[in-house]
Amino acid sequence: MPRIPHTPQSVLSPGANLPWHVHVHAYATLVLEGGYEEAGECGRWHVQAGDVLFHAPFSTHANQTAARGARLLNLTIPDSVRQSTCGKVDDMDLLVRLAERDPLEATAALMLNWQPARSKLLDAPDLLAQALSDPDAMGVQAWSRQQGVSRETAFRWFQSAYGVAPTRYRIEARARRTWRMIVEGTDDLADIAAWAGYADQAHMTRDIKAFTGRAPGAWRKRRPATFVQDLGRE
Repeated sequence: MPRIPHTPQSVLSPGANLPWHVHVHAYATLVLEGGYEEAGECGRWHVQAGDVLFHAPFSTHANQTAARGARLLNLTIPDSVRQSTCGKVDDMDLLVRLAERDPLEATAALMLNWQPARSKLLDAPDLLAQALSDPDAMGVQAWSRQQGVSRETAFRWFQSAYGVAPTRYRIEARARRTWRMIVEGTDDLADIAAWAGYADQAHMTRDIKAFTGRAPGAWRKRRPATFVQDLGRE
């Protein structure tokens, strides 16, 4: 999976699409002009000027840009942020000025002053995304049967909206959730694997390494001293 770094300011060209990708570190994207749709591990949002998208570590998402394109300001935020979400800010110009002078000051101002924004989309693909993200996630077949549609239809809906297959989305959701247990907790890795629903610890190790680039044991050795904060606005 491509790992795309973020730069302080960026432009999404009109009609451009960014395929499903991952960002290792947490960051926030403030929409300065235009708008686009982001489909990620916590759902889909249509965002426009004044909206800000917060991305937790190992956020995965795809972007579809509207015909007018978008101009963005990207800011690094603490890796202790636990969940991706969407908010809004009232003074974009202040954050742009602060970012030009001191990005850390701009981040501090953003984290203090953002407010919850628009609700995420809740179409059929988004309801499937929620189901796939649940710790006791059902398979696509079971979800499709509940909704009265075929498995093929559900796959087509999801792939079109999110740019990734629902099976991969489910695997990544479990890997991300398990990774947090590894870096935040002290439970034995074998116990974590069992709790997370893996067949065994080796299965967990393969998924975690494929998703994050490091095995669970390596994460235990380098985990931050504190990894427990969140945005506090949900």
